[in-house]
Amino acid sequence: MKPQVIVVGSFVQDLTWNCQNFPRAGETIIGTFATGPGGKGSNQAVAAGRAGAATLFIGAVGPDTFATGARAFYKAEKIAARFIEKAGHATGTAAILVSESGQNEIVVALGANARLSKTDLPAKLLAGAQVVVTQLETSLAAAAHTLKLARAAGAIAVFNPAPMRPDFDTSILRHADILIPNETEFAALVNLFRDPKTADFTEAELAGLPHEAVHAIARTFGPPVVIVTLGKRGCLVSQATGYTFIPSYKVKAVDTTGAGDAFVGGFSAGLVKFKGDLAAAARYGTAVAALSVTKRGTAPAMPLAREIAAFLKKSAKFSA
Repeated sequence: MKPQVIVVGSFVQDLTWNCQNFPRAGETIIGTFATGPGGKGSNQAVAAGRAGAATLFIGAVGPDTFATGARAFYKAEKIAARFIEKAGHATGTAAILVSESGQNEIVVALGANARLSKTDLPAKLLAGAQVVVTQLETSLAAAAHTLKLARAAGAIAVFNPAPMRPDFDTSILRHADILIPNETEFAALVNLFRDPKTADFTEAELAGLPHEAVHAIARTFGPPVVIVTLGKRGCLVSQATGYTFIPSYKVKAVDTTGAGDAFVGGFSAGLVKFKGDLAAAARYGTAVAALSVTKRGTAPAMPLAREIAAFLKKSAKFSA
């Protein structure tokens, strides 16, 4: 079956330490350790695949044990993957601290991901896809090229500007059909478009804005659709005709790592499932994100389609 969703992005081996509280500078604490597949691109691909869309992941890895594990993981998941091996470069890794409250701190070493290039992405790879997704854990050139190819192929080009980088070029936004920033990335985008003489816009300011104001700012970024994910509050879908606010589902969070990726992957699968209905897809993505934080880990925490269906049915019953 041809892929409906193609995700071009990073594969990163997650190295996760769970602890009661984050250590202070100079402090050593005791915690527990786990490792598993991660990376924004890979997480989003797994979320989309598990949510029911025929998915292909494309990313770069090194000639090492972590890459061998990545291939085995995708084979077990029955999700298509194309790994481009970069000689002389290690597979990406992430050091993740998760506190007892479910919050996280992350440092990523991009490794081979930063070497993904335009030549690794021939146009024929994206032919026939309905949705193409990319982020910023690879090279900026590869991300921009992916969005251009997506549009040329007639697919919906979805851009998640994460993690926001100091070398980010706003011209890439011209090639996105749907932009999905979180609160941190939204604030960073505001500051990139603002007069440099004015004070920086902050996440705290965003939290205090009414939905109409968030929508008005989102309209200045350029892409036809901007979906601002607002953590446990939900998300706001902004387009030229107006906006829709979608509240989050109430769950007990165990680990919020990968929640944004769960939303992007779930939303992309929702675009296919609901034939382009943005609000329905965003609600689906919100459900996927909610379920993902009830388990530890990133890719392994992404829910299956049957779990999402049962969760939505139960949630509808309670809200009726």
